[in-house]
Amino acid sequence: MLKKTFFQIHWFLGITAGLVLSIMGISGAIYSYDQQILKLINPHSYTVTVPNTEKLSPEQIYQHFVSADPNIKINSITIAEAADASSSINIVREGERRGYTMMINPYTAEKLPEVKGRDFFMFIMQLHRYLTAGEVGKQITGASTLMLIFFVLSGVYLRWPKKHSWKQWFAIKPKLKGRNFIWDLHAVVGTWVVVFYLIIACTGLYWSYDWWRNGMFKVMGVPSPQAQQMQNRANAPAQQQGGQNNNHAAANPPTQRDRQGGNPAGTNTERARPAADRAMQSNQPQERQQGRGRDHQDQHDAPNPEQIQNILQRSWQGFHQQYSTAYSSISFSIPKQVDGKIEISFVDKPAQHDRARNKAVYDYQQQKLQDIELYKDKKLNQKIMSSMLPVHRGSFFGPVFQFLFMFASLCMPLFFVTGWMLYLKRRKQKKLTLAARQHMQSSINNNDQGAVDWIICYASQTGVAEQLAWRTAGSLQEAQQSTQVLALQNLSTESLNNAQQILFVVSTYGTGDAPDSAMSFEKNVLSKTFDLSQLRYAVLALGSKEYADSYCEFGHRVDAWLSANGAQKLFDCIEVDNANNDDIARWNTALASSTQLELHSMKLEKVFDQWQLQQRDLLNPNSLGAPAYLITLQSDADILWQAGDIAEIQPANSAADIAKFLDSQQLSADSMVTPSAQRLADALWDRNLRGDIGKSSDPEQLLAQLPILPSREYSIASIPNQGDLKLVVRQQRDPQGELGLGSGWLTQHCRLGGQVALRIRSNPSFHLIDDNRPIICIGNGTGIAGLLSLLSERMHLGYHDNWLIFGERQRAHDFFMQQQLEQWQHAHMLKRLDLAFSRDQTEKIYVHHLLRQHAEHVKTWISNGAVIYVCGSIQGMASDVDHALIDILGADLLEQLRAEQRYRRDVY
Repeated sequence: MLKKTFFQIHWFLGITAGLVLSIMGISGAIYSYDQQILKLINPHSYTVTVPNTEKLSPEQIYQHFVSADPNIKINSITIAEAADASSSINIVREGERRGYTMMINPYTAEKLPEVKGRDFFMFIMQLHRYLTAGEVGKQITGASTLMLIFFVLSGVYLRWPKKHSWKQWFAIKPKLKGRNFIWDLHAVVGTWVVVFYLIIACTGLYWSYDWWRNGMFKVMGVPSPQAQQMQNRANAPAQQQGGQNNNHAAANPPTQRDRQGGNPAGTNTERARPAADRAMQSNQPQERQQGRGRDHQDQHDAPNPEQIQNILQRSWQGFHQQYSTAYSSISFSIPKQVDGKIEISFVDKPAQHDRARNKAVYDYQQQKLQDIELYKDKKLNQKIMSSMLPVHRGSFFGPVFQFLFMFASLCMPLFFVTGWMLYLKRRKQKKLTLAARQHMQSSINNNDQGAVDWIICYASQTGVAEQLAWRTAGSLQEAQQSTQVLALQNLSTESLNNAQQILFVVSTYGTGDAPDSAMSFEKNVLSKTFDLSQLRYAVLALGSKEYADSYCEFGHRVDAWLSANGAQKLFDCIEVDNANNDDIARWNTALASSTQLELHSMKLEKVFDQWQLQQRDLLNPNSLGAPAYLITLQSDADILWQAGDIAEIQPANSAADIAKFLDSQQLSADSMVTPSAQRLADALWDRNLRGDIGKSSDPEQLLAQLPILPSREYSIASIPNQGDLKLVVRQQRDPQGELGLGSGWLTQHCRLGGQVALRIRSNPSFHLIDDNRPIICIGNGTGIAGLLSLLSERMHLGYHDNWLIFGERQRAHDFFMQQQLEQWQHAHMLKRLDLAFSRDQTEKIYVHHLLRQHAEHVKTWISNGAVIYVCGSIQGMASDVDHALIDILGADLLEQLRAEQRYRRDVY
């Protein structure tokens, strides 16, 4: 439920906030390289021809502009170290809150061409931060950024339960088609950018919300600028606090390049007042600070141009005399007061990033460099909090990461588009489902009103009979017949006596038994006599010829009972071997012939997916029994199953067997099979080569004689959250000593890394209950597989009332999955673990013996609502367990547990 809730919120927010995030992503990617782009398209503004003269000093540049244009008010002067790099001045300009940066020739102070593209990047920045909608846009982008954090975390959560390999987590699978490819693109690329989006979102919120910004300073253990200013005021002498005016931003605005995030040497005057202002103010007489306004103070104490030139000259020379480390650029803030100090900022060569600024104060009266704050000496948390924009765009981590951040930003629209595509495909599927239901209802409404109702009853252990019953009902409904589908145990004696037409689709389970769900019908109905002369019926009996002694036996018992009670056959009982489609076609043909209805063809489609054999581990070395293996399979597709489901394998022939067969037929492996354009050797991969087959020189005729190998079914030992599909397979051999089709293919013939054709078949009669009632798991041998899937799901859900009773031959060799089971037991996730190793003592002990030994515990667990699951061999173990449970609980209570689906079996 939690996962479903997260999924619903994830897609709902995605289709609502996705467009805003896409705009932010694209604009952020463009803005992340604003300075590089500006320098690229404005070479004449950022570079000059190098003459045979020295660069002008700050004092000379200032003197030039005072003489050339006295109306210009300069905030700062920046000089780059590179010989061909231009210098710049930041000047006061109306409408420019942070000033305007003018590029100048460092050798002549001549104005260089105006930088083109600044307005464009200003628009991009406004679009990125505010959607060009001011405060309203800021709130929208801030909320969308919070949603981005949710998308990242919920996306990881929705993927995380699957334990995949690195390739499955991070590799796009181009062979996937349709919705699977779209989902894979959405999920895999999303995994690529998880870390980038978390950093981008967390740092982006720095500019969105004060509470977030203050929280970041607190978490990082760095005093916020506001808190630092308040502390400085608290620590300052009283005479320094009286007339202090903090509104210095307009008087000393940062440079235009700083506003764009690209000035390597500009000072950040938006956050803190210049030290020169603070020092100058502390030197004023107390009465002046307390009684006079700032304008009056600046009017008397502001330095004149001659003083500024002198200050710049002494500071320029003094800085180079006392600081010898190389720098890439240096910036001098024009002092606003004659207090003996000037602020200097400079960037190392090479710099970690464009905002890695060093700061210092030069006392030009004492000719001393003081208050040096070097970026490289800061702690990591201080560097991060003073470099939020570089962290946000990735340049803090280096140029490679800046590119990756840019790429991640550009990917933002991908998730919006693929998310919408997945959403629309889900809506389309829902519409198709609704249309199918309406069509079904329409078919029912259009039924022949004079037709007699059909009842289709099924008895199914693994779901195949139920599926065929519904297919039959659908075929009759298309012929305008009214139908009702019932599980056999729900067919009441009243309905049986009143019905006129019933079709029975029943499977045989184990060694001739009825499916577990139909045992009550056999006990309570088949044992009695009725007058069913009014009833017309037909029986479709499902079984497997591999169990020749009991093939379709339950179906034949139902057929014989109906006939003995006077019911009239529509046609003779039809047998179906392992869901063979030819047998199903005979059923459909016979039904159409006897009813004179036009029925569409019906068959069971088996579509196998390709899985890769990842691992094959021998579980019982030196065992007295046949080797048993833990088979690990993986699929590139996102295939789901439930605990208790079945893996149906399409066996294949080994290369050696195919070569031997072709040699006996005197045919070349490279002979082409015309219809499929395959090599003959490739076409034989799933054909039965073990029967008596006459020789044929024609590959097509030969293939026509060879039936497809029958599929094999195995209980799944894992759950999707674990990532891999695991099977426990014991090698089987025929009387000639040859390995069985399925066990031979999985345990020996298929190479590691090879492909296995596999389909998941739902096994609803063995599914796990969806609540925290206790469960008792009973099994032996390879039956541990089905029980492992149930227990794994219980552990995942946090349900600990689990009891496992398991048996094998010897503890030393046959304790399958020992480490995992004991870990569960030690972690109190497996409340009871009882083991029966039959060959470890003189008197053999089996699981049914343990049941009898712990009979009182069994009764207690059942009284507490426990559900019993049995998995393993039907001969011996399953029947003995059944008898033991009858002795412990009584036949009536056990029958009640079957009816309540509290006694579930998956035996073979």
